[in-house]
Amino acid sequence: MTINATTLTRAAGAAAVAAGAIFIGVQIGHPHVDVNSIVTTELAVRSTLKLLMAALALVGITGLYLSQIRRNGVLGLIGYVVLAFGYLLIIGTTYVSGYVLPSIADTSPGYVRDVLEAATGGHAIGDIGTLGTVLKVQGFAYLAGGLLLGIALFRARVLTRWATILLAVGGLVSAALTVAPDSLYRLLAYPNGIAMIALGYSLWRTTTSVRQPVAVAS
Repeated sequence: MTINATTLTRAAGAAAVAAGAIFIGVQIGHPHVDVNSIVTTELAVRSTLKLLMAALALVGITGLYLSQIRRNGVLGLIGYVVLAFGYLLIIGTTYVSGYVLPSIADTSPGYVRDVLEAATGGHAIGDIGTLGTVLKVQGFAYLAGGLLLGIALFRARVLTRWATILLAVGGLVSAALTVAPDSLYRLLAYPNGIAMIALGYSLWRTTTSVRQPVAVAS
């Protein structure tokens, strides 16, 4: 298979679609996360899928940005960098949640409880150290990055515009839902997931709209 710009663009589009689908799917029927459930196999599987989602999302948003880099301008660059940083932090905190916290749930249940509270918008009673700051920065980067990149993609007028709007407002919806009950908080996956699926598909389609050479009669 020849690796060229078209191939890479299609791969990025497919990655964005897969990330959006996983983001939605992993939240369906998600159990309440606490000290007891954090050690279950189900949450380990869901955490692994979240890690895959974040990695695919990084590939996807990179393709979204690079495919129209000149049109995105400085705003798009800032939005991409901030959102990519947010996804990198998500990878780190998801790893901690899925593989580190379960291993210390028996010996340090209070710490695990505090981390889970902070991760879902609550307030930790004890000191969770730097992780508390990381979670706050992660939330801001995810919100601000999605908003800025969504606006830049909307202004570029290349990809599906309703999806760019959904990407922009998805972060705001996420921020609002952090103060909601856990079952409602999970709904934040839907606007963001749908936006990634639509944008990924739109990016894929842009590779088929390249003009073919026109034969000129002699």
